[in-house]
Amino acid sequence: MGDDRAGDGREAGAAEVERWRATTRAKALGASPERREAFATTSELPIADVYTPASLEDWDPAARLGLPGEYPFTRGVQPTMYRSRFWTMRQYAGFATAAETNERFRYLLEQGQTGLSVAFDLPTQMGFDSDAPEAEGEVGRVGVPISSLADMETLFAGIPLADVSTSMTINATAPILLALYVAAAEKQGVERSEVSGTTQNDILKEYIARGTWIYPPRSSMRLVTDVFEFASRELPKWNTISISGYHMREAGATAAQELAFTLADGIAYVEAAVGRGLAVDDFGPRLSFFFAAWSELFEEVAKFRAARRMWARIMRDRFGARNPRSMMCRFHTQTAGSSLTAQSIDNNVVRTTVQALAAVLGGTQSLHTNSRDEALALPTTEAARLALRTQQILAYESGVTETPDPLAGSWFVERLTDDLEAAADAYLAEIEAMGGTLAAIEAGFQQRQIQEAAYRVQREIEREDRIVVGVNRFRDAGEAVRPPVMRIDPEGERRQVEGLRRVRAERDAATWGAALRRLEDEARGEGNLLPPIVEAVAAYATVGEISDRLRAAWGVHRELITI
Repeated sequence: MGDDRAGDGREAGAAEVERWRATTRAKALGASPERREAFATTSELPIADVYTPASLEDWDPAARLGLPGEYPFTRGVQPTMYRSRFWTMRQYAGFATAAETNERFRYLLEQGQTGLSVAFDLPTQMGFDSDAPEAEGEVGRVGVPISSLADMETLFAGIPLADVSTSMTINATAPILLALYVAAAEKQGVERSEVSGTTQNDILKEYIARGTWIYPPRSSMRLVTDVFEFASRELPKWNTISISGYHMREAGATAAQELAFTLADGIAYVEAAVGRGLAVDDFGPRLSFFFAAWSELFEEVAKFRAARRMWARIMRDRFGARNPRSMMCRFHTQTAGSSLTAQSIDNNVVRTTVQALAAVLGGTQSLHTNSRDEALALPTTEAARLALRTQQILAYESGVTETPDPLAGSWFVERLTDDLEAAADAYLAEIEAMGGTLAAIEAGFQQRQIQEAAYRVQREIEREDRIVVGVNRFRDAGEAVRPPVMRIDPEGERRQVEGLRRVRAERDAATWGAALRRLEDEARGEGNLLPPIVEAVAAYATVGEISDRLRAAWGVHRELITI
């Protein structure tokens, strides 16, 4: 009987909306037409003229929402959310040398940052040492160069790794950098059981959107699952992967595509680990995600809520997870770097604030706010401080942290959450029909979808159908004064190379050689590669030397280009 009454109420509500459209709204439109014929989100989901209870068809709040900290986790992964503890405030940093980056880390911690996030330079990401020919001119440019354990020790000098959680944005060489971090912690006297943080370790999105791969996909997947297996035994506080939609969104994906392709990658990683023989509840609680936050506030909040609900269902129903922590979609968020403009850079402070607000309203566990000057160069100290202050003002002054999921029950937000979930499920069904994530990547499906979405948005900007303040409308008059930017001292590369050569000259050659031979032998076999990698970095083998042994065993990936 209760269901019948609910149905009658929805029908009555729908009739009332039609009356409103025919009278009150029609009269208003006669005097002031709407700005455009149709409204839609960036994912091309239609936005209605009004939302009422009738907008939520067959909507059961118990099933769709639940309560904070309980399945399906739509309302958050913790029962109290920010009433107990704010998200971890991480400002992504890395530049020039390990010593200079260490100074920035210590400064940010003094300013109230609560976790570290390491940006590595391109040579480190691609498995080249700082003195490799391929590295010339790139050392320390977009991140910190790390070639050996000596660099990692310098990077964290004076920073107690038992107390600080560290996120490392590294993928193809993630097992090597994790091994270096573990070795550096042990040099500080920190037990492996106390080491906490995250390796991005998401190689699939590299093939889709970013490009810093080294090895063929299936060999790379072995490294990912090696980290899962090793950490489940040795590093109970370590998040073994940060399954990343961020870079796909930066490449042009819509919110729905970011949601779908990220969860599809997550499914592939879980399948690979289960195929290795790992129990889902042994590694599932340490999986984490990484999403972008864009400026369309309500769509972004809905995306985060849908991600939690979908992942909970996938882990429980598809993989048979029983531990609630295995079903939790815990995620880090970064504001949208590609939304920042080189023109009128103060506007970027506003963009970042809106995006950070979306992340907080959406229930993020960790947040990086981009700096106002990042469209020009790496952030200055002052710009990085202001970005951190943005988080602190949201946390301490805005009031949006006082109750979990404050937008729950909004007819618009709940309908948008449902619509995004449905759009993402449609993409997941397409990927499944193609044979799964790896097969879809090899066929270029995700890549094409993102390219088409990026092209559509660029055309909209060019036609001024999409307004970018300060770029295609509302430009600031007069000659813009170029603000001070971060400049990398070219002498840093020379100092880095000199330090690397000292390491090679001073290490024990016999121990080093034996460790690398063992590593290559294991790579040609089937054993877990983390123990020999840890042994090699402890013998001061370099990132490039270890990567070269794996290149020798597996070869390298070449992108198939079709015209």
